[in-house]
This record gives sequence, C-alpha cells and structure tokens, in this order.
Amino acid sequence: MADKIADLAGPGIGDYGKLAQDLPDDYQSLLPPLERMKAVFAIKNYIETNLCKELNLQMVQVPLIVDKDSGVNDYLDRDGSRTPVEFPCGLGLDTPIQAQVVQAATKWKRMALGQFACKAGEGICTDMRAVRKDYFLDHDHSAYVDQWDWELSITREERTINFLKDIVARIWKVIQGAGAMVQELYPQLRTSKFPAFPEELKFFHAEEILDLYPDLPRKQRENRILQEHAPAIFIIGIGWPLKDGYPHEMRAADYDDWATETIVKNGEQYHGLNGDILVWNPVTKRRHELSSMGIRVTKETLKIQLKMSGQEDFLRLPYHQAIINDRIPLSIGGGIGQARTFMYLLRTAHIGEVIVSVWPKKLKDICSKKNIHVLE
Repeated sequence: MADKIADLAGPGIGDYGKLAQDLPDDYQSLLPPLERMKAVFAIKNYIETNLCKELNLQMVQVPLIVDKDSGVNDYLDRDGSRTPVEFPCGLGLDTPIQAQVVQAATKWKRMALGQFACKAGEGICTDMRAVRKDYFLDHDHSAYVDQWDWELSITREERTINFLKDIVARIWKVIQGAGAMVQELYPQLRTSKFPAFPEELKFFHAEEILDLYPDLPRKQRENRILQEHAPAIFIIGIGWPLKDGYPHEMRAADYDDWATETIVKNGEQYHGLNGDILVWNPVTKRRHELSSMGIRVTKETLKIQLKMSGQEDFLRLPYHQAIINDRIPLSIGGGIGQARTFMYLLRTAHIGEVIVSVWPKKLKDICSKKNIHVLE
C-alpha cells in the first residue's frame, strides 16, 4: 500500500543504488558538450517558432517570482508536499512582500490570458524557469526546471476529448519535427543504435491502461504500454480515482480538469480532460515524460476537485476567485519540459548533459563511472 501511494505522488525519495544499476553501461554521448549546446538552441528555436504557429500563441515574459498571497504558484501535486522556495522582499517596506520562486507558471498563464486580452483561439507561450527543491535528483529530474509553459483561450464548446486530442497531435507534430530537424543538422544523431522518432502517438485513457496491467504500479504500467503498444502515447484522465480506488497519478486540484465526465466505455464512466505525453527512451530504456497538459477547470469542476482534495480554503485566494467569478477565460494549457525534450531528441542518458544545475556528489560519481558527464 505504501509503495502504491508513493508511486502516485511522483518524484520523491529515490534510490541511488538502483539508479546506478539502471543507467546504461555502454554509454557514449553522440555530441560533445559544445556541439550539444548548439543543438539545444536549434531545437529551442524550432519548437518555440513552430509551437506558436501551430497553436496561435505569442511568446511573452513570465515571472520567476510571485506573491505568495496571490495563489498562483504551482504546488505540483494535490497534497502540497513539494513546497516552493520562499523569501521576503522589498527593502524599506513595513510589511515585506512574501515572495515565492515559481515551481511552474500553470496558474499564472491562465490569469495572463486576461492580462494580454487573448480572445478564444489566441494564446501565449513562455520560456519558463523554475526551482523545484523537493525533487529527488536522478537521471531526468533536476532542481532547476525549464519549460515551454503555454496557454490557449478556448470556448466552452471546445472543452471536449476530441479537441484535447487535436491539440496534443499538433504538439507532437512540433516535437517530432524538431527531432527530424536536429538530425539533419547533426547526422551523427541518426544512428542504427536507436530507432527513428515515432511519427504519431497513440491515445489511451488511464482506465484502459489499468485494465491492461491491473497488477502493476503506475510507472511499470507506463513502461509496459510503451514497450508493447506504442513508443509515444498520451495518457488521458490523470487525477480522478480509477476503478482500483487510486488515481493514475496525483494532480493539483486547481488547474487541470480531471473530474469532468467524458466517454462511457464498456459500461464504465471515464473522467478527465487532461493528460501526459510519454515516450519510450531507448537510451535509458524506460518511460520518459515530455509534457503534462489539459483543459482547465471551470468554476464548477474547481469546487469539486478542491473538495475532493480537502483544499476548499483555496477558494478565498485571488486566482481561485477569478475562476469562480468568470474573470479569466476558459482555456487549455500545459508545460513541455525543455531539458526533457533536449535529452530525448539528443539521445543523452542524463538530463544534466543538456541543463546546468546542482547535483549531489553521489550522483556525479555514478555518472562518471558510466561515462556520463553532467554540466555544472
């Protein structure tokens, strides 16, 4: 039972001994560090340009710090166990601003749609930087986080599974295109050691994956479906309790809509207008999450999800009041992990090969023995 709950919570306390076993023994980077950085920025430019074209987005500035009392910081999960870096700021103020470093710009983006007067069909994209101090630092988690955080204003009629799938397919088209582009620039990335990037991804609801692998924990279910059914998938409906009584993974209650009833299949009611893009990483030989996204809560589903999460006190905060009082648009949005995407497209074994962060000595020693050299 404890293992099940820990699996739902996402990145927590890990095992460096297991990581040492899991990282590849025969690893050789396909690009030296400086060429890798050139490739990183080529991918970055391609994705920002083409994501904005596909979804009609405009690149905008994004905050690194927010006011704690605004309620717009992202708590990443439902129980608030991963807390943001917090500090007082404002020299000379009688009452300093209690500021927080963002963990993601999820809630800020929806508020920003109103600030930038985005009409339905218009949206924003950001080059977001964040600090997530409570992550276990392994091969694909770092305390320093970069994302393309995007948000698109939509109509009530567009709050459907089919609309969600269309947006996901457009995003995958951009990621797959970035992979083709960077392999043209750096032919050494195109090697028989690894398969080609999949052109399409397949859609599965979390309930369907549970039906396929009822005896496996969540991450093992994801590994199996990526190996046996498709190397690129989108899992729909993350957050609502499945038929075994547990959600596929815990999700914050106040941005993605995981409560809305969608389709009925085999007599079962499915829930959720959100999900994750996952791929099979042939370097690390395991699941690799690239994006988390979804149609956002309405005032009705916000109340349902906060009640289920025991967080109804959040309703007093400005962000939540803006949703309740229809002061911000209905929207769909998500975050695409930049370093995760670079890691996948450049065939690296560790996220530290494409991002500069802090790493524990234990991890650096393991990586060094495996011929993996992280950036500091």
